[in-house]
Amino acid sequence: MYTENPANDVFLFTKAFLSNQLARFAPKLYVDLTHQTGRGDREEESPLQISEYYIRCFREYLDQIGIRENETNEYLQGKVILEYGPGDILGVALLMYAYGAKTVCSVDRFPLSRLSNKNIDVYMHLLKSLGKGERERANNTFNEQGNPKSGFNPKAITYRVTKNGLSGSSREYDLIISRAVLEHVNNLEETMIDIKRSLKYGGVSIHEVDLKSHGLDRYKEFDFLTWPKPIYDLMYSHKGFPNRWRVNKYRELAESSKLHVKKLSPVDQLEQEKLDVIYLKVAKEFSRVSPKELSWLGFWMLLEHA
Repeated sequence: MYTENPANDVFLFTKAFLSNQLARFAPKLYVDLTHQTGRGDREEESPLQISEYYIRCFREYLDQIGIRENETNEYLQGKVILEYGPGDILGVALLMYAYGAKTVCSVDRFPLSRLSNKNIDVYMHLLKSLGKGERERANNTFNEQGNPKSGFNPKAITYRVTKNGLSGSSREYDLIISRAVLEHVNNLEETMIDIKRSLKYGGVSIHEVDLKSHGLDRYKEFDFLTWPKPIYDLMYSHKGFPNRWRVNKYRELAESSKLHVKKLSPVDQLEQEKLDVIYLKVAKEFSRVSPKELSWLGFWMLLEHA
């Protein structure tokens, strides 16, 4: 394990271990105390900026699948969609329904979704961004037409919190999506199996995976990969922090779950000179990952139920 200050690392371990126990036994209290949103640290963003983020996410999903903007309504028409880990705002779900989805189910591990004044303003900005037909449809996602304060109509959008953030469904969804979620799941194998079981035959699953440290590096970039797995699990296994798996694990588990990997493309990569600093000191589960794949900072993955 790489360290420059053992005493500091002992302190970090103790602090992380205690908060991990809080997340394990009192997850709602942990969420309330840490003010998690599921979107990272975006407290300074305005409702307009946040709404623009969701519009960008929505468009990027479709771009990765290969759907042009003028094909959006036709593609989404009548689709049943599952979103893993939507965070505190169901912005993508709202847009998916607005453009033709039959229903959208958002499932999470922590109870993050909330109707704060700021989040309601985000929904209003999303409604204003839509064309006439899409806005009329989006208005119907709420219990009171066009009123986000009234909450979502479960016939259009549902939100569920489950023990592991999994759907537990069978052949129900045409499209499954997530953004910066899979790197946080407790059991990636179970999640891949859930994707396989939940997809209809011919269904598509698109995910953006963020492999960065999420602020867990101590001295050098990517040195969070040097913690031995038993120690790392004691610190972070219940808090939704990165599970640390690299792209090779995603490919392996997708294939073993009988999902067809149609696309696996890096978003960005760590410079070789930075990787060299920690490469020989990574935990044993990463020691056989090629330097090229270990350097990936994130990637898009497109899966199909063949």
